[in-house]
Amino acid sequence: MADYGDVAEGIDAAGHAAPAAPAPRTGEPARVRRARVPVGLIVMLLVVLALAAGGTYYWYLTKDEESTDDAYTDGRAVMIAPQVNGEVVTLAVTDNQFVHKGDLLVKIDPRLYSAARDQAQGQLALAEAQLNLARTNRDLAHITYPARLAAAQAAVEVAKTAQWKADADLKRQKRINPQATMQETIDAVTAAARQAAAQVAQAEAQLAEAQVVDPQIAAAEAQVKQAEAQVTEARAQLQQAMINLGYTNVAAPQDGWVTKRNVEQGNFVAAGTQIMALVTPQVWVTANFKESQLARMRPGQAVAIHIDAYPQLDLKGHVDSVQLGSGSKFTAFPPENATGNFVKIVQRVPVKIDIDSGLDPKLPLPLGISVVPTVALK
Repeated sequence: MADYGDVAEGIDAAGHAAPAAPAPRTGEPARVRRARVPVGLIVMLLVVLALAAGGTYYWYLTKDEESTDDAYTDGRAVMIAPQVNGEVVTLAVTDNQFVHKGDLLVKIDPRLYSAARDQAQGQLALAEAQLNLARTNRDLAHITYPARLAAAQAAVEVAKTAQWKADADLKRQKRINPQATMQETIDAVTAAARQAAAQVAQAEAQLAEAQVVDPQIAAAEAQVKQAEAQVTEARAQLQQAMINLGYTNVAAPQDGWVTKRNVEQGNFVAAGTQIMALVTPQVWVTANFKESQLARMRPGQAVAIHIDAYPQLDLKGHVDSVQLGSGSKFTAFPPENATGNFVKIVQRVPVKIDIDSGLDPKLPLPLGISVVPTVALK
């Protein structure tokens, strides 16, 4: 039978049975209630730790790399301009067409230049004929003028001989008794002596004229040189006419794509006026790195190239060279830092990057599209 005192201790004032407190186990310390840590704080700490770890890993991977988004594809664009004036009679290309070196681009009306060539050929033929005549006269001069000199010298001797005979006849006539001769004979001998003296004077004058042999030959040589110069000039004019005629066919100087075409068949074009451009297949990257990124950059370092227009291309290249001057140095109005209002601005220096592999022949790279190069500094 239960003890009534024990039952009374388990009933409260309202008459309900109160729960009995568990008896503590022997040797077990009392439990201390701990405060709960918020779940959000734990998540935040984990995110911060993950970001720090990721940032450290990214820094480790990129500490030996330099990259910039201030880069673009670059290449050579050959400006095509005619060398002569004229009307375009043939337009052999269209926009963005690929052409090979020597292919016809534009043909200019050649009729005027053909006529100029024919005229130059006629002038050359005339000059060559005059040269042949001058050479013939020179050869004749080497023979004629010395022969004339010899003939003049002989004529002087003949005239002097005739004069000597006439003088002797006159002297003999004067020694004869006047009564033994006739006045007519005396007059004839005197006239013969005077005529002989005149013939001597004439022969000596002709000799003086014939003695100018060297100047006459020199004059003939000068005529030959003048004719040769005229032939040279006529040949140059013919060559120029032939060149101008060839300029009527405007051909491609290199392989490339036709761009910026601004000419149509029937247009009149002037010499030196740009009618189209030719973009060559050789393409590289010009990257404008900050000056603070150049400390460890050297030619030959490998470069990974990302093309915004063709992200599927995996282009590899290398640093070719670093331009010896910042971009601002070659502007129309370069900065003058000695004015007293100097503000330091980080400059950018163009770096040429050659593409080694990864190009797709079916996807030619246009010039000027955006590129992101990453240079491996090791």
